[in-house]
Amino acid sequence: MIDLHTHSLLSDGVLVPSELVRRAAVKGYTAIAITDHADSSNIDFIVPRVARAAEELTKLLPMKVIPGIEITHVPPAGIARLVKEARALGAKLVVVHGETLVEPVIPGTNRAAIMSGADILSHPGLISKADAALAARKGVHLEISARKGHSLSNGHVAKMAGLTGAKLVINTDSHEPGDLITLEFARKVLEAAGMDRKGVEDTLQNSRRIVDRIFGG
Repeated sequence: MIDLHTHSLLSDGVLVPSELVRRAAVKGYTAIAITDHADSSNIDFIVPRVARAAEELTKLLPMKVIPGIEITHVPPAGIARLVKEARALGAKLVVVHGETLVEPVIPGTNRAAIMSGADILSHPGLISKADAALAARKGVHLEISARKGHSLSNGHVAKMAGLTGAKLVINTDSHEPGDLITLEFARKVLEAAGMDRKGVEDTLQNSRRIVDRIFGG
């Protein structure tokens, strides 16, 4: 299992990075990104600390730990600047909190995230075909979410990706131990989104490619 969207107690998760990684390892994870919530108030605090933990854990454990960030509820006009700042601070993976059905995310956030050059647009809700096509052109991955609530639009996201060629990843958006999943369950979530066997395996492979790009392998 590769999971590119999780949270520690550096934002609203409940575990320190070391325990989050340990519990993921028990679930069979081979790679995990720690992507705590950030805006302009805390991005300079979170990214360096996650980067330090990720570097140490990757050296000491048989798992690849990626320092990341999830830019969350930032007005669309401010997203691009924070994506750039996150990378300068050491984030190897930038996620932007998309227009989920279950939170009052500002309309236009999906498009701003895609235009900003983020790596992943998380739980993008009822993303438009035009924005999905833009994500395909820009190489921004759309997320299929295993998290309650955010997962309500998985079928729509998968459909838009199928129509436009946008690449998908599956993530948990974990905040506590019970949110982590096995690879077998990840496949079931993808199947429930209406994907055939090839689509499921392609989606899983997309996550592997992101990890390989980050670690140069």
